[in-house]
This record gives sequence, structure tokens and C-alpha cells, in this order.
Amino acid sequence: MPTADRGTLEKLMILAYTTPDYSGSPVGRFESFVNPNEITLAYEMEYDAAQGAGTTNSRMNFKKMKPGDLALSFFLDGTGANGHPLDVQDKIAEFQTVTGYNGDIHRPNYLKVTWGTLQVKRCVLKSASIVYKLFRPDGVPLRAVVSANFTDNSDDQTRVALAQDHSPDLTHRRVVKAGDQLPVLCNQIYGDPRLYLKVAQANGIDDFRHIPPGTEIYFPPLEK
Repeated sequence: MPTADRGTLEKLMILAYTTPDYSGSPVGRFESFVNPNEITLAYEMEYDAAQGAGTTNSRMNFKKMKPGDLALSFFLDGTGANGHPLDVQDKIAEFQTVTGYNGDIHRPNYLKVTWGTLQVKRCVLKSASIVYKLFRPDGVPLRAVVSANFTDNSDDQTRVALAQDHSPDLTHRRVVKAGDQLPVLCNQIYGDPRLYLKVAQANGIDDFRHIPPGTEIYFPPLEK
């Protein structure tokens, strides 16, 4: 059988950071060979149910998108059968140190999780369970499966960028760059460049043709 047809174990990597914006170098790293049987990505939308008196149905008004969850399992093999012998208990302790409580920041570490072709996920550990599968006669565990659940933990700037909220009924703020023109910005946000006078008035701008770069402009929401 060609080696390309054989199932291979992909290496999972978890990097730990102490800052919510994930700046600087990671303070911890966990690598493991993962049994790729199942990975679960879960998302949940939250709605407000608006129902009038005497009606039999309700209108679901979108409220927010809750942080997504990532669930996967780590297979740890201390028998050496996979060519990578390890001490199962030491490896589990390493996982707990990287993902768990950090006394220096008085909270669990901020994590980045990557595996195979999955994109980097910024998250925190939500829960974990350990199942020992095989033991030596003296009780030392030789195999274990760690099932871990992570929750999204993007900073505010990243979440806003990912949401891509361009609807004209939402509040927008833009920092003026060299060459920006207020009618053009209004066209991008509202789809109507003629609204530049209302935006200028809302921001106390007297000369909309000469707005200094770096100026933050508030674009009020349009009434539906």
C-alpha cells in the first residue's frame, strides 16, 4: 500500500499567551499527536422572540452571535507503538499547565489552537476530561484520551472585523485617511453620497472638503 494511502496522525499545537491581544511570544506550548476521528465546531445565534398578543407565531429578531466552541480529542500513547514514546502523566501535566490557570495573570492563559488545515483559533479552555485507556501492572497509565472544549476569545477589534457589519442602520466610525472624501465614505456606508451634509453636521464639521487625516468620524445609523 502506498504511504499516501495510509492514515497518518496530525500534530496538534496549542500556544499559550498572557495578553488578550496575543502579543509577544507564547509563554507555553503543547504538541500532541491527535487521533483525527472527530472535530466539532459549534456556533449559536441568539434571538429575541417578538410576539404580539393574540398571535400564534413570533418574529425572531437577531440579537447576537455567541462565541463558537471547538471540541476535539487528544490521543496520548505511552507504549511507543506510534514511534513517539512519551510519559502520559507528564504530557497531561504539560497540557494542564499550558491551558490552565496562570497565577501571573490570575486567570487561564489565552490560547491559539491549530491542527491540520484548520485555521488558527483564538480561544480559551472551557472544559476538559481525561480517560485513561491502558495501564502497566504497577498502575502507571500508558494511554489516555483528553477531550477538550475551547471557546472563541477574539479581541474587540478582531470580532468587529470578522462581523463585517456594513448595514446602514448600524453606527459606524471611520478614521480619515489621506485622500478620503466624505461623500465617498457616505456612499460606502449608506449607499448615498448625498448624506454627507448630515454626517458633517453630526460631527460638527464646517469644511467637509478639508478633513485632516486621522480625524475620527461618526456615521449615525439611518432610521428604518
